[in-house]
Amino acid sequence: MARRLAAIMFSDLVGFTASAQSNERAALARLQEEQKLVEPVFTSYGGRVVKSTGDGYLVEFESALRATECAVEVQRRLRERNSIQPSFPIEVRIGIHVGDIEEQGSDILGDAVNVAARVVPLAEPGGVCLTAQAYDQVRNKVACTFEALGAATLKGVREPLPVFRAVLPWAALTVAPPSAGPPRIAVLPLANISPDPKDEYFADGLTEELITALSQIKGLRVISRTSINQYRGTSKPVGQIGLELGADSVLEGSVRKAGDQLRIAVQLIDTRTDEHRWAQTFDRRLENVFAIQAEVAEHTAGALKVQLLKSERETLQERTTSNLRAYEAYLRGIQAFRSFKGWDETQRWDREAIRQFETAIREDPEFSAAYSALANYLLAVMGIVRSLKESVPRARELTAKALSLTPDSYDAHTAMGNLAFQGDLDWSQAEREFKKAISLNPSNVTARFWHAFLLTTLQRFEESSVEYLQVIELDPLWLLPRSNLNWLYYDWGKMDTAISSGERTVDSFPEEPTARFQLASLNALAGREKAARALIEPFETVTTLDARIGRADVLSALGDMDELRKLLDDYEAGRFSHYIPLPGLAAGYARLGDGEKALELLERDYREGDRVLWNSYQSPAYDSIREDPRFVALLREMNLPTSLRRPVQNTRERPASRRR
Repeated sequence: MARRLAAIMFSDLVGFTASAQSNERAALARLQEEQKLVEPVFTSYGGRVVKSTGDGYLVEFESALRATECAVEVQRRLRERNSIQPSFPIEVRIGIHVGDIEEQGSDILGDAVNVAARVVPLAEPGGVCLTAQAYDQVRNKVACTFEALGAATLKGVREPLPVFRAVLPWAALTVAPPSAGPPRIAVLPLANISPDPKDEYFADGLTEELITALSQIKGLRVISRTSINQYRGTSKPVGQIGLELGADSVLEGSVRKAGDQLRIAVQLIDTRTDEHRWAQTFDRRLENVFAIQAEVAEHTAGALKVQLLKSERETLQERTTSNLRAYEAYLRGIQAFRSFKGWDETQRWDREAIRQFETAIREDPEFSAAYSALANYLLAVMGIVRSLKESVPRARELTAKALSLTPDSYDAHTAMGNLAFQGDLDWSQAEREFKKAISLNPSNVTARFWHAFLLTTLQRFEESSVEYLQVIELDPLWLLPRSNLNWLYYDWGKMDTAISSGERTVDSFPEEPTARFQLASLNALAGREKAARALIEPFETVTTLDARIGRADVLSALGDMDELRKLLDDYEAGRFSHYIPLPGLAAGYARLGDGEKALELLERDYREGDRVLWNSYQSPAYDSIREDPRFVALLREMNLPTSLRRPVQNTRERPASRRR
């Protein structure tokens, strides 16, 4: 039998035997899902699956480096999957060794195989362990560090062997997995049972206020508003909702507002047992709505056995405003803010959100939350609805006022981070502010989202992917962080991961055109024309601006420039009433080969004060001008990296999808 040197990987699905004994059907379903996720990764890294061990794999690689890179990618994909379905995690242990093997038919034998199998139990769930022989070949070559575990005595191995644990990129940057972390709670949209259907805004606003109150309790993790909005009027069982959101408990109820009388009925339900943890009905005057929010939050914390800190109790008892007209306008502003979707629905909701927040401020000039809300709204939609130079001065003024009224407002610190990020291009200050906002409220999904976006901009992809996964964990039904994570993988040079993640996104959001357009663009960039065209085929006759941009992105990547030319012609003819950022237009001209026009637009964007190239500078649309001294000078002026982590596309015809 021929002998050869090889890197050997063993994997083991954690808890499979025990789960099969308690629920064989569910255990087998989990095993099949694991196989679907990990087998393509083995192949993409050059691994040969020698055999399946039932609940694990024996895989052979040509080098320890490829084996370790593959192991890290397997754990990354499983972590992403678990962030979406935290109640039923798939966790594997992986062991890697290098040594001589002998081939016998399709199987391999030898001490190297035995050692790799014995190393697996030393890895924690979701972890990777290597012997010294493998470690010596990969240190300083992969996107993780290693920790020496000392010499381990392995069953069947004569001498103790030094073993190293891979400290995966997210291990030191995040909290424990959802299953072992703080209680996770979802506040479902409160039902409006008021005599006037127009009071829906009040129920919506009160739902958001309860989410805000609960999220200030650091011992809880609160599912964000984007995900819970999917369950408005749902008939789904609480257990199913808990499974979909990864929530241990659900708070649900109703609101009845009649004149100055208010009735709020709420109940907290355990999603695993369907049992009520507590329930209460509050009959109060409208002016007591603030006290009700504090009571609900305190009851919830008590039922979940979470002890409130003194500062948290004081925060809950603070009134944001005593002016009910200001408060109602604030709630209407929140409703308008959350109703904003896409290019084709901008103007109506934009005007309404600003009008209502301004009314709240006018009614109560000391209403800190209204200042923060309007500032965050302006910052969220600038670059989409209006230019930065229009939005930043007003947002800066609002944020300063909010902080003067409430220095520890996590919303205001989120706005400060965004001002430093987008308004000042001050990356260090932006990161400090986002981290401050997150420390004040760990469930602050907005700050986490922008922090992840900042890290991607700076090409700190490992850290950014961890933060995006935290966002997805807190807001599992929000599409945008999933989309941004897919582009992150592409920018990172992980095309296969980007496409597989994009496919999971489409599976999770089958009705969202933007998910399909993104996956089509990724397939087009990878040269998979048939798959790309199939994804956009249902939208061939859709005439919304979002659909036209999506089609142009995909088709231009496939060499068909007609849709892109029509869009640019319409812009030149003044047919769009929307604000369109100049770098988006520059990307189009760069794709068409007009580098001079593209550079003129980018320089104008910087000169006139918008400076939003940071948002898309990694796009392959700019690859045709990437080495141009004028483009490089712009990146240096903005303190952005001038090189990429992905391969540069050797074509001008590539898309630049908007990532916000």
